[in-house]
Amino acid sequence: MSATDPAGAGGGGPWLLEARHLTKRYGAVIANRDVSFGVRPGEIVALLGENGAGKSTLVNVLYGMTAPDGGTLLVDGQPVRLRSPRDALARGIGMVHQHFMLVPPFTVAENVALGHEPSRHGAIDLATVEGRVVALAARFGMEVDPHAVIRDLSVGQQQRVEIIKALDRGARVLILDEPTAVLTPQETEGLFHVLRGLAAGGTSVVFISHKLGEVLDIADRIVVMRRGEVVGEVSPADATPESLAAMMVGREVLLRVEKAPATPGEAMVVLRDVQVAGDRGGRAVDGVTFEVRAGEIVGIAGVQGNGQTELVEAIAGLRPVAGGSLWLCGVEAQRLGVRARAALGLAHVPEDRQRHGLVLPFSVADNLVLNRYHLAPLAIRGVRQARAILDLARNLVARFDIRPPIAEVPVQALSGGNKQKVIVARELSHDVRVLVAAQPTRGVDVGSIEFIHRSLVAARDAGAAVLVVSAELDELMSLADRVLVMFRGRVVGEVAGSEATREGIGLLMAGGGRQLGDVET
Repeated sequence: MSATDPAGAGGGGPWLLEARHLTKRYGAVIANRDVSFGVRPGEIVALLGENGAGKSTLVNVLYGMTAPDGGTLLVDGQPVRLRSPRDALARGIGMVHQHFMLVPPFTVAENVALGHEPSRHGAIDLATVEGRVVALAARFGMEVDPHAVIRDLSVGQQQRVEIIKALDRGARVLILDEPTAVLTPQETEGLFHVLRGLAAGGTSVVFISHKLGEVLDIADRIVVMRRGEVVGEVSPADATPESLAAMMVGREVLLRVEKAPATPGEAMVVLRDVQVAGDRGGRAVDGVTFEVRAGEIVGIAGVQGNGQTELVEAIAGLRPVAGGSLWLCGVEAQRLGVRARAALGLAHVPEDRQRHGLVLPFSVADNLVLNRYHLAPLAIRGVRQARAILDLARNLVARFDIRPPIAEVPVQALSGGNKQKVIVARELSHDVRVLVAAQPTRGVDVGSIEFIHRSLVAARDAGAAVLVVSAELDELMSLADRVLVMFRGRVVGEVAGSEATREGIGLLMAGGGRQLGDVET
């Protein structure tokens, strides 16, 4: 696809949805510059680019969430003006956001009906909606119970509800923003099965992802953006992860983690029979014992929902330890608050950056000092020093390549990957003795992943004890010196990072192992 003429890209039929010469500015920042893009009926098009490359702006224009400053949108070859997502849906354009737009206490059918409720005799006709949900689920191979409550569903099941919502509203084009960022490998396979079924039935899919292997697996075409412009198009048959990464970043990118062998020292994180309650009672963490030593990276693998989230929150001080003992930096820590743990040298990259990592209305600068705004020179005798905070923030914005490079903008205006960079910059830019990182590269582009991995290894080599929880097995196998596997709240296996395999870890993740410490007879 030419950056200026998508219709000139090798034929293949008419465009269902087309953008011509789109431009969008935010003040002095040009988010999209002369962008042309199109998708044909029944086609899966992957949209790649670094964080801040302009992907989100483009799809927000396609979905009517943002008005372009210039250019034309066409549906079925006819120019359209989309003033809102409602306009987009009326023309058959649906979107599944990275952060789902569902009401947790409502049922699947109630969420699907929300906003265009059918009525019968003056009452909402949920039976009709339930029937449509069942029909759509059966047609596209999605197992969804219309009576299930959203909060009781897995992330993968919630995503299917979002897809059904869009299809129920007549979507012929489905835009998916980082759809696999929170899915297990098994859920990802299920999603791809659904997407292939949708494409076979004539639905078009725009697939935004940073996972290059997945893009090569699912896409019919791959369009790459860099710094607000379309810089190329390629067929998956003619691409490799390395070539795609180079197109995205403009240079060669190291897709593997380079590190010297670990030289572990003193145990800095010590858990002994730790128990942590879940949100609904019961033990989410059930008698976990392990250590993380200075100068090593320990990874934790497991299918989401097996206690990893609660374990990390307990170590970080966000959730109480119900039993056992927790030691940080030689100090018994289970009764210490978050600030006291930070004073010991604990840094924390949370799993949910929106809820636990950032204050969205605050500026980038204020978010970069959330863990030390009360310390000199950022505060003197309890008074904030605005100039010192801004100077520090500008330094970190440049050092960690946060885009746009403006410390004063609200952090909620940043892309997901740049929000993650803000958190990583904050947590790694001071003296760290223990680093706990949950999903540190979720939703982050390949260039930033390379930078974050190097930062984690540098923290290890500087003597920090590093604990990484990740859903990316390849990441854990290349990054961690030791990999622990959790299943149903317990650690069921350990393997050296150099000896780990996807098959072996996958078996342990499915419960095919024994708890560490069990005695063989």
